Amino acid sequence: MNGWQMLFYKEILRFWKVGFQTVAAPVITAILYMMIFGHVLEGRVQVYDSVSYTAFLLPGLVMMSVLQNAFANSSSSLIQSKVMGNLVFLQLTPLSHRAWFLAYVGSSVVRGMAVGAGVMLVTWWFARPPFAAPIWILVFGFMGAALLGGLGLIAGLWAEKFDQMAAFQNFVIMPMTFLSGVFYSIHSLPEIWQRVSHLNPFFYMIDGFRYGFFGVSDVSPWISLVLVGGALAVVSAIGLHLLRTGYKTRH
Repeated sequence: MNGWQMLFYKEILRFWKVGFQTVAAPVITAILYMMIFGHVLEGRVQVYDSVSYTAFLLPGLVMMSVLQNAFANSSSSLIQSKVMGNLVFLQLTPLSHRAWFLAYVGSSVVRGMAVGAGVMLVTWWFARPPFAAPIWILVFGFMGAALLGGLGLIAGLWAEKFDQMAAFQNFVIMPMTFLSGVFYSIHSLPEIWQRVSHLNPFFYMIDGFRYGFFGVSDVSPWISLVLVGGALAVVSAIGLHLLRTGYKTRH
């Protein structure tokens, strides 16, 4: 293996060795969401015609798990390396900033997609939504995981201690995820909050992902694709720039 592949492999092993915490725990959390919200709101909320609320909920939970775990992978790896002081050993290698980016974001995609697949498998018992356009599921799943992996890399470079990282996750990632239409359609919101939702890039990731299951979405999947692709390009450019300049990694 060349340099970036070895770092990529190391990052996959890092989360896989504690797979019960990094993969199984998010799957269990998704099951609890499905049991609670599906049981309470089934029959009371109708989003799309001929689509039960539980079936509507499943893609949202899958994508939410993908996004949160992709972010957690790159951010936790970097902040742990910085706090423990072993990031210097990686800096001694001749790896380029592009190799760092590919390894950290690539492993985040792997973890996010693995957790998403696990959530899909275990929640399949509750509802079985159709796969109207499978290619859209894969595209938005991959792009969402890559976008959050890149955002986690930026957060990991910025944070200098664990509480800063926790603040970023609790006050930025979690609100944007929960207010992105995971549990509801934005058309059920007042007009002012619909407009606010359209400013949230997480909404387009989840809405486009859900389109792949039902062939129905709140906005055109092509609009979601362009906006998510643009956000991914911006986040990738920022992450590469920070790695190239050694932001908060070189003293």
